[in-house]
Amino acid sequence: MPADVPVTRETIRRSLRPMSDPRPMPLTPERVWSDEEWARIRLGLAARDMDDRWDVLTEDRVVHMHRSWTGYEIFAAVFAPAEGGWRITDALVEHGPERFRSGGDAEDRRLLEAVLDIVLRHER
Repeated sequence: MPADVPVTRETIRRSLRPMSDPRPMPLTPERVWSDEEWARIRLGLAARDMDDRWDVLTEDRVVHMHRSWTGYEIFAAVFAPAEGGWRITDALVEHGPERFRSGGDAEDRRLLEAVLDIVLRHER
């Protein structure tokens, strides 16, 4: 996929499944992502092989994060402009135990931010 073409549901060659038991995240990352980082996050990430664990795509200002092996959506984060860039204003996490085993609110926040960091580090 060309570097400047965003990942969409149609470009991911796996079935993506919505959350079965979404719950609001009481703790979200406090980080502010720069405009450049937000532009990169909006492009998303499509897993290329079994070593890539996440498929990430953005619709409007909502970033959807799916496990690549199962297609299950684990996180959905709403971004909004903030001083100095973009920040997460609301987020959902999957609470269906057959789909995701939460490590608690702080661990969910850490993992959500880690997935976004994977997107930022990934070569397109």
